[in-house]
Amino acid sequence: MENVHLAVEEEDLYSGYNDYNPTFDSEELENDVGFQQAVRTSHGRRPPMTAKFPGTAIGARPLASSFGSRVPLASSMGRPMTGAVQDGAARPMTAVRAAGYTSSLTRGSTFDPLGQSKGPAPPLEAKNEDTPEEKIKILEKKVNDLIEESCMAQSMGTLQLALEKAKEAGRKERTLVRQREQSGNAEHISLDLTYSVLLNLADQYANNEMYPEALNTYQVIVKNKMFSNAGRLKVNMANIYFKQKNYPKAIKFYRMALDQISNAHKEMRIKIMQNIGVVFVRMGQYSDAITSFEHIMSESPNIKTGFNLILCYYAIGDRERMKKAFQKLISVPLGIDDEDKYIPSNDDTSSNMVIEAIKNDTLHQMERNLKLLAEKYIMTAAKLIAPAIETSFATGFDWCVDMVKSSQYVELANDLEINKAITYLRQKDFNQAVETLKTFEKKDSRVKSAAATNLSFLYFLEKDYDHADRYADLAMNADRYNPAALINKGNTVFVKQDYEKAAEFYKEALRNDSSCTEALYNLGLTYKKLNRLEESLDCFLKLHAILRNSAQVMYQLAQLYELLEDPQQAIEWLMQVISVTPTDPQALAKLGELHDGEGDKSQAFQYYYESFRYFPSNIDVIEWLGAYYIETQFCEKAIQYFERATLIQPTQVKWQLMVASCYRRSGNYQKALETYKDIHRKFPENVECLRFLVRLGTDMGLKEVQEYATKLKKVEKMKELREQRVKSGREGSARGRREGREGSAGSAAGVSTPVLTSPKKASIMGIPLYTTLSTSEVDVKAVSQSETKQHSPLLDSGRDSGHSSNSTKGERLSAKVRSLPGSNEPYEASSPKELDASYMDPLGPQMERPKTGAKKRVEDDDFADEELGDDLLPE
Repeated sequence: MENVHLAVEEEDLYSGYNDYNPTFDSEELENDVGFQQAVRTSHGRRPPMTAKFPGTAIGARPLASSFGSRVPLASSMGRPMTGAVQDGAARPMTAVRAAGYTSSLTRGSTFDPLGQSKGPAPPLEAKNEDTPEEKIKILEKKVNDLIEESCMAQSMGTLQLALEKAKEAGRKERTLVRQREQSGNAEHISLDLTYSVLLNLADQYANNEMYPEALNTYQVIVKNKMFSNAGRLKVNMANIYFKQKNYPKAIKFYRMALDQISNAHKEMRIKIMQNIGVVFVRMGQYSDAITSFEHIMSESPNIKTGFNLILCYYAIGDRERMKKAFQKLISVPLGIDDEDKYIPSNDDTSSNMVIEAIKNDTLHQMERNLKLLAEKYIMTAAKLIAPAIETSFATGFDWCVDMVKSSQYVELANDLEINKAITYLRQKDFNQAVETLKTFEKKDSRVKSAAATNLSFLYFLEKDYDHADRYADLAMNADRYNPAALINKGNTVFVKQDYEKAAEFYKEALRNDSSCTEALYNLGLTYKKLNRLEESLDCFLKLHAILRNSAQVMYQLAQLYELLEDPQQAIEWLMQVISVTPTDPQALAKLGELHDGEGDKSQAFQYYYESFRYFPSNIDVIEWLGAYYIETQFCEKAIQYFERATLIQPTQVKWQLMVASCYRRSGNYQKALETYKDIHRKFPENVECLRFLVRLGTDMGLKEVQEYATKLKKVEKMKELREQRVKSGREGSARGRREGREGSAGSAAGVSTPVLTSPKKASIMGIPLYTTLSTSEVDVKAVSQSETKQHSPLLDSGRDSGHSSNSTKGERLSAKVRSLPGSNEPYEASSPKELDASYMDPLGPQMERPKTGAKKRVEDDDFADEELGDDLLPE
């Protein structure tokens, strides 16, 4: 078998497994001389691992062998050790260096892997701003900053500052363009920056109403073909033409902008078409406006366009199309989610927190505003077309209510019914208004409260306070938190003079609605009635903070300061009143009164005169002006005011006496005599008029003097008799009352017959007008109680002079006139009784005229030495 040779395969997969390599024989290492030598020379004498000196892991310090040698030893192959330092030069590392370490090491160096021993880093190299590129970059940044500042100034309302910033940005942008052209970088000019600068400048021009400059700037942008989509700016140009009321050009530019906007921008096209329709409405071309609005309602219906369409149909009087347009209006989708999503559920806490967060956010506020706007347009459209679409407005309202009930605005139906009642009120049909409002008594609480509130207000205006009180209670029971109902209830209590209770209702209304100005105003009036002036002042000051330009509030403040005896503050508030309503005669008259109280007659005259110009029928103002001219010795000018007072109050004799006295004072005795005669024809029993006639007739030597003296005697006799009857009546009444008190309650002695009371002394503004009481009925009613409480600038010296009926101060007759017999007495020529012909000037004593010459005038009386006979002629 040894000589038999088998065929050898070409590839033996298992060949070489039995080969032996003595290199991997670890059992024979002890007998390996080379390995043992290497162990003794290199591995056995390797220095210990230390980090005292920087360098690699094997270090560069002298190595110590196991024999204590300090000289670096060679390896078993006789080459220098890796990383060892020889002759001061480091051998380069042959292995991969670790991060932060270096193969070079000098003797005495320290461990500093971060290189901190080198000191701080050198400063950065300063940027050279003198280069053209840097200058251009800085200028471009300034332009952008100026545009932002201009926009911020516009948002804060400082339009002039925004315009200045925009102009400065334009100047710097042109400088930037020139620098780029000079540096040869014209191709790098930023068109976006130029567009932004021009657009902002045009916008600021338009905001400052500098329309020609804005249009020129927009033209620069539109004509530049390098600006993409610049054609849209024609809308802005059209808006400017619209503000300038240049409607044909506005339509032209709107249509040019519409042609340059593709159909892809549907919303933009719809808005432009809406503007076109509005311009046609302004031009009165309702058919063209209807075409635009109908196209919008067919493409993208919205509330505003639907309302404009109804207005156009109403303008042309098309009833059927008005109805169709109203149906389209109430069917416009608002795109608002249901309000139920804002109602929190009791189960999920996290969802409730989310709902609480979004309940009053900006989106929800926008939805509420949109819904309120839609309801406002629908209500206005219904009130507008209701009288036009049917034969009567009631039938039209009923049709609108039926349409609204079948739409998404069901809750508006009740409001339309209430508006129907209000329309009845405008037509003065109170019964129908009341009947319409009474139909709400069986409906839900909100509508019931609103209807009852209106009914209470109606009855209050008609001064039916019982029904007003009942419906105010009904409104409060239906909705206790209705401030209008509480105010109406407070008003009914206020009329009954229960001011404390009224104040409580007004306070409750304010607690329910702190912005209710009516409650605050009425509360201030209530405190004023209660004489709690400081609290009333607080209420009106709070109200003034809410209603800054309310003339009523400022007038109340002026009155309160007057009551608080602070006339200067009152004058200040009244000045604010006339700044808001410069033609208010009452405020001007009050200002005149306050200045008069302060002693400033000239300023008082100015305000009284202005009040007279705006309202020439105020008796108090007329009286003050007439008295002012008399005081300043311009009686001629006072005549026109007293004549106007005579026209206003023709039954008041005092104004005609004033006119006659002015004529007499100004020296026109003939005119004065004619006026007195006219007064005597109208008021034949007026004592003062007869006395003046006797006086003037005597001075002028008239024949009628005897007749007037006889009438004067009769009138005085009648006056004395009347006074005696009044006096006896008073005594009898007093005696009857005394007897009634002393006797039993059933005694007839205590019952007195009614008697005439003595007439009041007629006076003008606190100054007695007549020295004796007149017997005529007209004189008794001469001055009302309110007139006697006023003050006028008449001379104070006349206040005390008129109290005595027999004053000798007014006697000017040089001889005494003999008295004539009364109507019931026999005629006696030599009656010892003398006639009292003294009189008192209603305008007060005449002031002494200034002396114009040094020589004293000697008055010659031709009849000084003569005695008067019975016929009042000298003997």
